[in-house]
Amino acid sequence: MLSRTADNLYWLARYMERAETAARFLEVGGRIALLPNVGQGNRNEWDALLMAMGTADAFKRKYGDAVQRNLESHLFFDHDNPFSVANCITRARENGRIVRTALTTQVWDALNSAFQELRALERLPRSELTLTRLTDWTMRAAALVRGAIDASQLRNDGYDFLNIGYHLERADNTARLLDVKYYVLLPRIDFVGSGLDNYQWSTLLRALSVHRAFHWAYGGEVTAAKIAHFLILNRQCPRALITCIEGANHHLDRLSRGYGRTTPAQTAVRCLLEELSETNTELVFDEGLHEFLTRFIRDVSALGGRMGDSYLSGDQR
Repeated sequence: MLSRTADNLYWLARYMERAETAARFLEVGGRIALLPNVGQGNRNEWDALLMAMGTADAFKRKYGDAVQRNLESHLFFDHDNPFSVANCITRARENGRIVRTALTTQVWDALNSAFQELRALERLPRSELTLTRLTDWTMRAAALVRGAIDASQLRNDGYDFLNIGYHLERADNTARLLDVKYYVLLPRIDFVGSGLDNYQWSTLLRALSVHRAFHWAYGGEVTAAKIAHFLILNRQCPRALITCIEGANHHLDRLSRGYGRTTPAQTAVRCLLEELSETNTELVFDEGLHEFLTRFIRDVSALGGRMGDSYLSGDQR
């Protein structure tokens, strides 16, 4: 496969997963904002989302106050924001158009339909667009594209590049969503384990669409330790960090066998998988959840760079 084709497939998948995550960030903020503001947090919920996404400075320069309407504009409609739903779906569709012959009709139809529906949403008055409508539409559109890929794409190297893109983006995004909790930590230790604290953890599970799965796996009360294990180390969780890295490792191994060579990307993903396999929640909390997640995000970014050096062409986008 031409490296340019691989590059477009890889980024198509990353952009679609990133669009879905932007919607999940909005859902987290919307759910937590339903709680009465009693002045117990050290930041408001929308500030927390921006800090975790790393776009707080850009948002403040353009919008000023972190209120819900501005966040909806920033995370859904703003084409200047590289993490917005509109920007990501537009870029995913463009990547798909460039490599149209590498995609099945079903995948292209799902991708192009998402783009056309997005344009229709952008033409509607904002008063008609509730937060729930925006987030539900985004997650449904992303699921249709991913389902079409799984159902119809040939299991060749193109399929591997698509899945590596999905797994790396999901790993990064799960870590960022989990890190939102750090940015809304309560200033007093006696609030840890309170009803408000547990509500915020439950909100995170719902935003990741794993609330029911969590209770199937653990049952009983929601605790920080259980959620950290579920979203970091539990291989049964489809969004857990270790599940994502195992997926990336699997598809990189397929590429290695198919191309008959090992690259620095394989070495990097194996090191990251080995580190996750050997850790536990006690070690994570000893290091500090925020510190662990920040380091993981940095490692995933470095792995993406090695992917670009090993298989893709041009500047990373």
